[in-house]
Order: sequence, then C-alpha cells, then structure tokens
Amino acid sequence: MSVADQRQDHQARCLAHLVSLRMLARNETGMPPPRWVVVEIAKATSAILAEAEAAGHAALAAAGGDRGRGDETFLRVRLDRLAAAANDAITAARAGNSAELRQHLCRFDVLTSAIWAVHDAVYGPRQTRPPDPRQARRAS
Repeated sequence: MSVADQRQDHQARCLAHLVSLRMLARNETGMPPPRWVVVEIAKATSAILAEAEAAGHAALAAAGGDRGRGDETFLRVRLDRLAAAANDAITAARAGNSAELRQHLCRFDVLTSAIWAVHDAVYGPRQTRPPDPRQARRAS
C-alpha cells in the first residue's frame, strides 16, 4: 500500500469523528453540554489525533533519509497545534461554556483539514518534471 493510500485510509477513518464533532459544534441551546458530550469530544479528538499522527509516521518512515529532520519538526508542530485545539475544546466542554466549545471545535475542524493538506503537500508523491525535449536533442 502506498503512502498516499495509507494517508487516505487514515483520513477516511476520521470522517465519522469529524461529523460527530461538527454536529456537537452546532448545538445552539446555550446550555452547558451534558457529560456524554465531553466524553464524545475527548474520544473523537483523540481518534483524529491518532490517525493524523499515524499517517505522519507512515509518511516519514516511507521517506526514510530522503527528507530532512525539518519535516518531522514541521509535522510535530502541526500535531501539537491540533492537540492544543482538542484540549481547549475538552476544557470548554468540561467548564460548560457552549460558546467557547463551538469556537474550539470549529478551530479543531480547521486544523484537522490543514493537517491533511500538510500531508498532501509535504509527504505526497514527489512531482517530477517530464524531460525537456530540448535537452534530449542537445545530448544526441
């Protein structure tokens, strides 16, 4: 299985969790969220973080020594930001602050989309340019 296929599998496993978080973020009641919401947010954000991290590790392992330590740091920083957003959402849910909860869940959603974009851009298949026909003619 290619790295791109593995990434797509990890991303697909996040979909149900993201849908759940999006539904929770739309709660307009203004009432403090019930305990089960806190548990659901913790489970969903943890699952998404695990999938994003696993996809990153698979990409780094496949790249081997081809990529520098900077890629690993780049990924770690993005994962840390995603983890912080998850923690902020859980904290807001525990505090019963519906407005902050919505804000943090939206931020988590945006950062989740961003991490998959990072995977595509940094760890996706390297684009190679087709050979320049002028160079081929000069060589002959």
